[in-house]
Amino acid sequence: MLSSVRSRLDRPAGFTLIELLIVVAIVGILASVSMAIYRSARVRAGETTAIATLHAINQAQFAFSQLCGNQRFAPTLVSLGAPMPTTGQAFISPDLAIDPLAKGGYQFTMTGTAVTDTGLTCTGGTPVESYAVTADPLNPGISGRNFFATNADRVVYEDGDKTFAPDMPERGAPTHGVEMK
Repeated sequence: MLSSVRSRLDRPAGFTLIELLIVVAIVGILASVSMAIYRSARVRAGETTAIATLHAINQAQFAFSQLCGNQRFAPTLVSLGAPMPTTGQAFISPDLAIDPLAKGGYQFTMTGTAVTDTGLTCTGGTPVESYAVTADPLNPGISGRNFFATNADRVVYEDGDKTFAPDMPERGAPTHGVEMK
């Protein structure tokens, strides 16, 4: 009995250096795996925001053409954010009514060909016959991996390699990328 008490008292309490190194290694591995998962989730969230924003712009443009543009479209995101005189309501929320728009790690740019033979829209702007909107990641690979675009046909396109900005048509399919289903 006395010898077992002495052996317990002689042995140092606590962890050995090897045990601490193993714990630190395990924590490091878990931290690196969680950072990779976090970055991937952040990229997916940015891309989802970009797609949702393009759909919101398409819906706003359709409503604008029906209610305010005499079957024509708004020339800018700012004009989509202008309130209609009859209702006082805008077609998109104020956080989207900025040209160019930076949201969710993406830069949105809208272009269109002005129509000069018709009158002004109900908000006082010159309408466009058709439009194209591109969404490019602000930091490719970090804020998003894919490039997106849409046009007056209200179809969203995606390309993992290059931007649609220089060659997105205002109607019809682009020369690269795929239609999102």
